Amino acid sequence: MIVGVPREVKSDEYRVAMLPVGAEELTRAGHRVLVEQGAGLESGISDEQYAVHGAEILSSPEEVFSQAELIVKVKEPQADEWPLLREGQMFFTYLHFAADEELTREVLDTGVTALAYETLRGVKGDLPCLTPMSEVAGRMSIQEGAKYLERPHQGRGVLLGGVPGVAPAHIVVLGGGIVGKNAARIAAGFQADVVLMDINIERLRYLEDIMPANVNTLFSDRHNIREQLQRADLVIGAVLIPGAKAPNLVSAEDLKIMKSGAVVVDVCIDQGGCFETSRPTTHSEPTYVVDSIVHYCVTNMPGAVGRTSTYALCNVTLPYIREIANKGLQSACDRVPGIIEAVNMHRRCVTNQAVAETFGLSYVPFSEC
Repeated sequence: MIVGVPREVKSDEYRVAMLPVGAEELTRAGHRVLVEQGAGLESGISDEQYAVHGAEILSSPEEVFSQAELIVKVKEPQADEWPLLREGQMFFTYLHFAADEELTREVLDTGVTALAYETLRGVKGDLPCLTPMSEVAGRMSIQEGAKYLERPHQGRGVLLGGVPGVAPAHIVVLGGGIVGKNAARIAAGFQADVVLMDINIERLRYLEDIMPANVNTLFSDRHNIREQLQRADLVIGAVLIPGAKAPNLVSAEDLKIMKSGAVVVDVCIDQGGCFETSRPTTHSEPTYVVDSIVHYCVTNMPGAVGRTSTYALCNVTLPYIREIANKGLQSACDRVPGIIEAVNMHRRCVTNQAVAETFGLSYVPFSEC
């Protein structure tokens, strides 16, 4: 199989979808690996490192897309990449279709088979390709929140851990999954006062057992959320419905009960965000202010730490890329059942029910396409 690795073109995206070891493993198995010139530079990987391990270095994305049977990327195809997609080609990346109707319809029209990292299921029902980036984003959410709480960034001017005689910041984490757990742990390390909220009581019991003493758990309902918003200096949005749009937990009206200069970090902005007032931002222009509340809604948070994120991502994606390249998509789905959950589109059919329902499209199971 011919596997293509184009350079990422999304604003401020510094990751790459394959390491040199991936090129070596695939070429040793008889596959061709095409890497666009400069694809790994922002993650500290030179073209020479790919070439010495069997990859072919091509000078343009057009060359990569036109030859590759399987394209592996980090972020969803950008508008200037849509014309490069072709019918029957496989495309494996983070897609987050439910947050973007135009992207969904444009990719559907190309006839590609679109496989999403974020909906691939592991043997235990987990989300193995989403987990490492959720860990990175969860940890980053606190350091970004701490920065934008500083007064020069229009924040309240609050130090997360306080100092002797001065209370620490009150941090509310909405969602107790991978993002929320990592955010709460880092916030606890800063000695902040942390409340971790979720709707799953069993999950809350587990989190209560493993978290430091300055992290308290609370059931997530409308009344509790509003009560916590009034106290919060920093709110982390960390909810996830796999493949579907994130629910709005905080309305525009709710901002009026928050402290002036409080910060919200909406980690689930890739899935539409859980604050009604959220809209996508970039690392170059990461924040905006609504009703005196600072919003940080960067859609590719882990991209800022490309050297860490690339290795964390490629460690988990390579086995699936190798399986698809070695066996073909159908056999790979048969051998590793979780791969079929990654297939969001096939032969111009939407094969992910949550995506189809979000935009009123027809849902067709992969086996019936």
